Amino acid sequence: MSGSANVAREVRRRRTFAIISHPDAGKSTMTEALALHARMISEAGAIHGKAGRKSTVSDWMEMEKARGISVSSTALQFSYTSEGHPVEGGADDDVAYVINLVDTPGHADFSEDTYRVLTAVDAAVMLIDAAKGLEPQTLKLFQVCRHRGIPIITVINKWDRPGQTPLELIDEITERIGLVPTPLFVPVGIAGDFRGLLDRRTGDYVRFTRTAGGATIAPEEILDAEAAAAREGDEWTAAVEESELLAEMGQDHDQELFLAGQTSPMIFASAMLNFGVRQLLEVLTELAPAPEARNDIDGEPREVGEPFSAVVFKVQAGMDTSHRDRLAYMRIVSGEFERGMVVTHAQTGKPFATKYAQAVFGRDRSTVDRAYPGDVVGLVNATALAPGDTLFDGPRVQFPPIPSFAPEHFSALRATSAGKYKQFRKAMDQLDSEGVVQVLRNETRGDASPVLAAVGPMQFEVVTARMKSEFGVDTVVEPLGYSLARRTDADSAPELDRQRGVEVFTRTDGALLALFSDRWRLQFIEKEHPDLTLEPLVATAE
Repeated sequence: MSGSANVAREVRRRRTFAIISHPDAGKSTMTEALALHARMISEAGAIHGKAGRKSTVSDWMEMEKARGISVSSTALQFSYTSEGHPVEGGADDDVAYVINLVDTPGHADFSEDTYRVLTAVDAAVMLIDAAKGLEPQTLKLFQVCRHRGIPIITVINKWDRPGQTPLELIDEITERIGLVPTPLFVPVGIAGDFRGLLDRRTGDYVRFTRTAGGATIAPEEILDAEAAAAREGDEWTAAVEESELLAEMGQDHDQELFLAGQTSPMIFASAMLNFGVRQLLEVLTELAPAPEARNDIDGEPREVGEPFSAVVFKVQAGMDTSHRDRLAYMRIVSGEFERGMVVTHAQTGKPFATKYAQAVFGRDRSTVDRAYPGDVVGLVNATALAPGDTLFDGPRVQFPPIPSFAPEHFSALRATSAGKYKQFRKAMDQLDSEGVVQVLRNETRGDASPVLAAVGPMQFEVVTARMKSEFGVDTVVEPLGYSLARRTDADSAPELDRQRGVEVFTRTDGALLALFSDRWRLQFIEKEHPDLTLEPLVATAE
């Protein structure tokens, strides 16, 4: 098989997606359930009750394990052989799909890391709590997906607990975000009495059986409509009537509308019980798009069959406490990657060796020798790389930078000991280059007390925790009375600095940012000084 034909075949096998959700919607549990169904793990690590909860495979930071949350995004790759949708053009031996799941932070206060992940995926799974419906963080992340044209599959999770009705959830999603759900499955049994799923495309009943603690794959039994009616009675009849009503409303799946971001295939599930998880994997392999061409910085498409190129979307240090290494995650855009190949770093024009390339499964790693478009590969000790950087082989290509999103929280950071100033500066430079927070400076505050700007305030906790654990520097975070930022210029900065409730800073990338105490102060200054440059930053929450 020729090189280009092999790449094309491998691309057809790839599905790269992220799970977006509000905290406590069950995202990490679903991540682990997917790995369980793909036979990557033998038993789920999440158990009932926060106090006794094991850390899931995608949570590796000590902060995550202690608090039962996901703070940093993690890339998981596994194979899955679809039962009903073999790889197009694959051999008769059911070539497996390669699933690249980028797990995003799941705490109430999220970061730019969450947004950057969405630049590296081809689809998203929107996980919604059956009882709570759409929540603020889900809405923010949905807007990022819509802005980037990322198709969304909706999963109503926790159907084993009391919650809203299917039609109430469908109406809420349609009315609040304008995305029309097209359920592929209808639950049999109300929320809190999850018995199985009516497959709307076949009319069959998928009946689930619980396992102890949901630690293993839930057995399934496929029944035809007649057998389902005999077993479930009124519950089956209600599911059939809901399915018929959805058909009358025109809410059946349309692939073109899904890929255009107008509709969303919907599944009902319980990640804790492993109900509906196989169905999600089947929908991902059948409906989610394979990797496609990506436009370069000049707007020209980089086709997946062209020579190797990749975008760095995340840099993470401290994953291995014994080695203090630095891992850069790259999403492969085109061509075949071979470990050891020397590529070019577009931002500097310098060669970059890829000897230490790894696939990452939570905290566990394994050497990766080859990878293809859609794959996420970790490059170890990649000190020269930053989020948004491009690597390529052959003819030069550079992809657009990943935008910095509008911060909403601002704090000054200082070391508690003046004798630690050198370590403090080194740590600050590293965390800044990783994009953990945006770092702002001005002459008044100086380098000893930079201002940290973040999308979510928990990023300040991440900074102080890593300052202490990785660099031995105790720090103090002092919240500032600012709530929003605007980009400005050198001509406007002096006048803005004279205004009450405003302070001007320089970000590490050279951008001038004016911080405002509140929206009313911003509106007053815009009215009184219409000549000043005050431009919104790339934002999802404003």
